[in-house]
Amino acid sequence: MATADPPQSAGFRPGRRWINLLLGSGVVASIASFIYPAIRYIIPPVVGESPSRSVVAAKVAELKRNTGKIFKFGSRPALLVRTADGEFKAYSAVCTHLNCTVQYREDLRQIWCACHNGLYDLEGRNVSGPPPRPLETFKVNVQGEDVVVTRSA
Repeated sequence: MATADPPQSAGFRPGRRWINLLLGSGVVASIASFIYPAIRYIIPPVVGESPSRSVVAAKVAELKRNTGKIFKFGSRPALLVRTADGEFKAYSAVCTHLNCTVQYREDLRQIWCACHNGLYDLEGRNVSGPPPRPLETFKVNVQGEDVVVTRSA
């Protein structure tokens, strides 16, 4: 003898389909919440370069002879050096080997990359260590009390 299905009421009854849809969308949302930040970490957003071709790097009185200062030029660091002769020179502070930040070593009177002990002279040329290319150099002008650094054309 065949059994009859129980009568369905006209009201809302969550069925198996509805529960599967709810659970499935929860799982998909959870997976997306883990994957999205990982993708954003691996592929960071593009940061636009500043349209400015020059920046005030320091005040003249701020740097003593045979010292250096790292400053921000656009979205990257740059290095301003005042030589022992009092001349100002500016370079990209990004090592050409592995993009580490370089610094001025007063004791050596050279630009030094701490990552792999690379050295550059005060013309920006690589003199020892693994850096394959010279540092990018910038033009420096003193305007009143300001030291203005400009990208070379």
